[in-house]
Amino acid sequence: MIEKLAESSGNVVGYKAIGVITASDYLKLEPEVRDLVEKEGNICMLIDLTDFEWEKLETWLQDLEFGYEFRKKIQKLAIVGNRTWEKWISHLARPFYARNVKFYHTDDIDKAWAWLKSDKQI
Repeated sequence: MIEKLAESSGNVVGYKAIGVITASDYLKLEPEVRDLVEKEGNICMLIDLTDFEWEKLETWLQDLEFGYEFRKKIQKLAIVGNRTWEKWISHLARPFYARNVKFYHTDDIDKAWAWLKSDKQI
């Protein structure tokens, strides 16, 4: 499941990935992000992976297509989590999802939101 976070406002949007992500989760996420991009132009995004388990194999293609469609529109991407492999994902995400990607530990989620709302790039 993917839930939109209440702290989202303007061109800054956040989502929490919970459990195993499926293709139907992306079918809900994509139009919402597309509408925001049409309204705001470029966006900044936070993805909270704290309760994320994994994506189903058939979802990986949708994930890559999502990145391809929106990578030029996502100015900054903050990945929040508490596991080492989630930090690695932030490095792997750079060429596929956003111009600027940073990883934040779950305890630093407020810093992640502050970075997204600031003019700082990295």
